[in-house]
Amino acid sequence: MRLCAVSVDLDEIPNYFAIHGLSVGTDTPVTAVYDVAVPRLLGLAKGQRIPLTFFAVGTDVLRAQAAQLLRGAHQAGHEIANHTKSHRYDLVRLPREELCAEIQGGIRILKEAIGEAPVGARAPGYTVSDEYFRVLEELGVQYDSSVFPCPTYWVAKAAKVLAIRAQGRRSQSIVDTPAVLAAPTGPYRVGTPYWRRGVGLLELPIQVTRGLRLPFLGTSLTLAGPTGARVLARMCVGEPLVNLELHGLDVLGKGDGLEGLEGHQPDVRITVERKLETLQGVIEELRDAGYKFVTLGEAARVFAPAGHAAGAALRSP
Repeated sequence: MRLCAVSVDLDEIPNYFAIHGLSVGTDTPVTAVYDVAVPRLLGLAKGQRIPLTFFAVGTDVLRAQAAQLLRGAHQAGHEIANHTKSHRYDLVRLPREELCAEIQGGIRILKEAIGEAPVGARAPGYTVSDEYFRVLEELGVQYDSSVFPCPTYWVAKAAKVLAIRAQGRRSQSIVDTPAVLAAPTGPYRVGTPYWRRGVGLLELPIQVTRGLRLPFLGTSLTLAGPTGARVLARMCVGEPLVNLELHGLDVLGKGDGLEGLEGHQPDVRITVERKLETLQGVIEELRDAGYKFVTLGEAARVFAPAGHAAGAALRSP
């Protein structure tokens, strides 16, 4: 069986400014992800007849409008998963007590908002650690989806952080160890260190293409455009699970009041219409290739039906 899960990180707008070391302008729509992007994403999902997995930041969900949106999405069949309490980019550098509080805080807030505890987790910035995985297991989390074994992304991120520093600003983003690039590209049980196979928590890595390990996520797809994105989708065909990760920004544009990001985030200059056309094309390409669309929680149950049994049968290139 071929499965595809489309997930969305609901980082609010100030997080993008933090990546670039920028101050948020007083006229910036700081809640545009929930107010504008989530309704667009729900419209896309309804039109394409697919479920989504939303990774929500706990503190954002304390806002009544955001909580209401998530409850409605959950009732419509979408999954709500944990993106920590406050989206600390330095999560894995925190003392263990604070690391645990970030993860547990997100679980608590989301449980109060939607009526049940999230079963999945994703770390900010795709940066994890062995301690992070130990905490997830202790808290009863069933799967994680944070590892991103993509060489081009790792190099681009490292270069961007250095460039921002050279301009006299400080990015809140941190760079993971390059050892993560050796991690499996398909579902696996984490070992120690986490980029090796073991018998720990189930990891559903962020998608890369077969062979070249090119990034297959919202930013790279919208920048590639409708034709290029379909090519990248075809380069993923054959994977038992295609784990397509998006961000709210992938359905937002300059017209949504994000002019402050335009010179720093090239995908902001792409029209919303073109972004939606691109994402729809990718979904159609994968559906035509025989993929069934599921939530990440549903995918986790397929790839780990025996709880914490060793995942030797999980295939990865």
